Amino acid sequence: MIENVTNLFRVPEIRSRLLVTLGFLLLYRVGWNIPIPGVDLEALKSAAGGEGGSSFAALFGIISGGGIYSCALFSLGIMPYISASIIFSLLTKVVPTLEAVAKEGAAGQRKINQWTRLATVPLALVQAVILVANVYRSPDFAGEPLLPPGFGLALTAILTLTAGTILLMWVGEQITEYGVGNGISLLIMAGIIAQVPQAVVTLVGTQEGGFLPFTLLVLFLVIVVVVVFITKGVRKIPVQYAKLTRGRKVYGGQRHFLPLKVNQAGVMPVIFASALLSFPQLIGSAMQWSALELAFRPDAWWYTTLNVVLVFFFSFFWNSLMFNPVEMSKNMKESGSFVPGIRPGKRTAEFLEKVMTRITLAGATFLAVIATVPQQAATAISREVPIQVAYFLGGTSILIVVSVALDLVDKLNSALLMRNQSGFMGGGGGKRRKKGR
Repeated sequence: MIENVTNLFRVPEIRSRLLVTLGFLLLYRVGWNIPIPGVDLEALKSAAGGEGGSSFAALFGIISGGGIYSCALFSLGIMPYISASIIFSLLTKVVPTLEAVAKEGAAGQRKINQWTRLATVPLALVQAVILVANVYRSPDFAGEPLLPPGFGLALTAILTLTAGTILLMWVGEQITEYGVGNGISLLIMAGIIAQVPQAVVTLVGTQEGGFLPFTLLVLFLVIVVVVVFITKGVRKIPVQYAKLTRGRKVYGGQRHFLPLKVNQAGVMPVIFASALLSFPQLIGSAMQWSALELAFRPDAWWYTTLNVVLVFFFSFFWNSLMFNPVEMSKNMKESGSFVPGIRPGKRTAEFLEKVMTRITLAGATFLAVIATVPQQAATAISREVPIQVAYFLGGTSILIVVSVALDLVDKLNSALLMRNQSGFMGGGGGKRRKKGR
């Protein structure tokens, strides 16, 4: 294992990408510890020590890659950018003009990305206003307001939070382009992992003896195993290549497999669903509508039901964006390949769409279960489990961490195998050549 990790730093390109990724993640952690100007530091220490707050604040901090409790530069996290991405992903399917732009290839995608960045700014401003007015200036958060009265301090805090989100958006894009893996997903994963020590200390400190920590640990390990099993699971469709005769030589005739992942959408449906469900809480908090806040508490049945529905919706929506059976069947026909027993062309497209619908249903069911059941189980085990611990041990956090980590390992392994290395996890690059050969 040590040798495989060393191989990552022997290749200059991989080494530079890893250093870029680590550098930006370090910047993210530094920004998470820079307090907003004008914040009462003593009250902030008291709030951090108590780690109280609402269940919405805990969940919002986890899925956004930020931390409301830190009252820092990156407290708003990357949620406004995720929300803008959801909006434009939906608009490109319902607005013909945007759909035409999206079909322009790389140039069209650059336009969509630019509009997404621009839409992030007003969304960040709105969420920053709600956060400052209803959290940092509310005595319910830390026993006393973290921000003193005054328009100037409030405006400074709002602009600081907005600038932090824009900086995080830029950091995520830089990691995606010059680093390793998806930058936004890595930022969210880093925010979750950063809460592990505090979650463990809080759990151990509040549970003196008993089997609850051991039970939650077993539940955590079971969820990790299931997530890895489903994430790596694929449906292999046999693909036969037609035989072609060129002179005295015969080409093709080989059989390969078209791998379709069971969880093709990855963790994105869970992130999108959580992002959308955060809006009713924000609106209820801004308008002082307690009924709306209570209805969309993460532990309410209405929230759980909508979460499941949205996970299914975004699973099928994401796969419809990424998987085009008509285009795939066309490419197979042009390359002289076909699925045994299925006529090329329209029949193949219908077969691929049918198979993809079934495995998407299985993947969406897995995501819905893993995102809701662990939290309900943790709540049923004991009402004394701290909010931060419950949501960290919930399926959403584990699913994000495991999925992003597996994707990162796969990319590193592929990069090493392309350069005749043994692979990051070993066993993928074959035996090394002996000297003299």
